[in-house]
Amino acid sequence: MSATPRDTAACLGRRLACHQALHDPQLSPGNGSGWLKPLQAWQAARLERSFAGFLQDPARRPAARFFLTDVYGDHDFARRDADIARVLPKMQRLLPEALLATVADGIALGALTHAFDLRMAGALERLSPRRHVLDAALYARAYREVGLPRLRARQIALIDDVGNGLAAALRMPGIGALLRLSRLPARAAGLGELQGFLERGFEAFAGLGDAAAFLADIRHSEAEVMRRLFAGDAAPFTPVLRGRAG
Repeated sequence: MSATPRDTAACLGRRLACHQALHDPQLSPGNGSGWLKPLQAWQAARLERSFAGFLQDPARRPAARFFLTDVYGDHDFARRDADIARVLPKMQRLLPEALLATVADGIALGALTHAFDLRMAGALERLSPRRHVLDAALYARAYREVGLPRLRARQIALIDDVGNGLAAALRMPGIGALLRLSRLPARAAGLGELQGFLERGFEAFAGLGDAAAFLADIRHSEAEVMRRLFAGDAAPFTPVLRGRAG
């Protein structure tokens, strides 16, 4: 059976609660780790390097930048998620179910990513309690200590889900007009951050062309990095992605 709007909203609520708990310093003391911010900054720089081929491609650059800043990068989503928590019931009337499901996937990705960050920071505390300078070798050691390859694969799958959700939204009749018309009502309802996320995603994917190939490249790249890290490869971050000619 396909999910109903009520099911989707309930799923969004659960994922949002999990996301908020993971960011709560009292519920998740790892947020106070001195390793957390250096780790997140290092990972953001690593992703930037991995996406270099996309960023050099004019057609793919906007979508790649959107992923780095709004989906899978070193970005604070607290304001967006606070907006959603405050007006969750209204969202069912303002947004199509497909976009609501994409938002739920985005929040699930953020929650899982932060959960891994907390575990990685804990591993780094054990491996290097005094020196908060990260390099590829130390990162790889912490990565293998944390383990959980199935959840790492789930993280990659969620990146794909968010991208596919946004790509599918482009095929919905009138979605561009709907986003433009909902801009002021969304902000008035306290959904300004969420509206911005959807508008930026729509604009980034509108000029992309072959979204399936773009997402497949990201999926392949991140899966290969994961494989190399777990295998103890000496150069796990050697670029996998390639831009297109032209």
